[in-house]
Amino acid sequence: MYIDVNGFRSYAYTGGKDFNPAQPTVVLVHGVLCDHSVWLLQSRYLAHHGWNVLAVDLPGHCKSQGTPPATVQQGAAFVQGLMDALGIQQAALVGHSFGSLICLQAAADLGKRATHLALVGTAYPMKVSQALLDASRDTPDKALHMTNVFSRATLAPPSGAGSWVFGASMALGKRVLASNPEVNVFYTGFQACNSYDQGLQAMAAVTCPVLMVLGEADQMTTPKGAEPLIEQAQSSGVALHINRVPNGHHQMSESPDETLDALKMFLGIA
Repeated sequence: MYIDVNGFRSYAYTGGKDFNPAQPTVVLVHGVLCDHSVWLLQSRYLAHHGWNVLAVDLPGHCKSQGTPPATVQQGAAFVQGLMDALGIQQAALVGHSFGSLICLQAAADLGKRATHLALVGTAYPMKVSQALLDASRDTPDKALHMTNVFSRATLAPPSGAGSWVFGASMALGKRVLASNPEVNVFYTGFQACNSYDQGLQAMAAVTCPVLMVLGEADQMTTPKGAEPLIEQAQSSGVALHINRVPNGHHQMSESPDETLDALKMFLGIA
């Protein structure tokens, strides 16, 4: 579905179901050089089990117009603008990687309007190496290959039937990069992750339950990298759930069932 958010036409995938104001809503936010499709399995399941699903394309990405968020705070403002545009008083927020920081900041800004906060493949600080930053700016195709090799637990498909997760991610990244000829969304997203310095303050302001889904073999946002956020959540006294899933950084495609099961438990879906 398309929504006018802050004056720009924005896209959110609804999982094949019409938006129903009587149902609870979950907003799913993708990471750098991705779009709504990374949540395909999870979004369709939630949409067919009593939830409104808004799996967004961030501004300036694929089907959404506007300027790509150059900071985490700008991404969080988009999430709030989306909710305001649809008259959504409360929503669960689910974000992956860069999207996890956006949802963290949005939950802090929204206060009690955020009912749940799920951080998938998260870390704080989410620093990006200078070599990878430079490559994303100057040779994005090379950086895309570097990122996918580094972030995947394996370059082969998961055992059994399934898509080639490495190849699919490479194709998606090229498509997202090509979708915006005016702004390098790869470099912009990495810069936003690298420069974000309000993670602990944001977590201290969160009042809703928090879930972290961490990949055991994630080398981009290692489980250890989430410890500052875990410690802050624990000291703040929020209800905290931590699920470690197999494989690497793209939890939704590398460990799709485990990631969905964690979200179902967290959102109270039988």
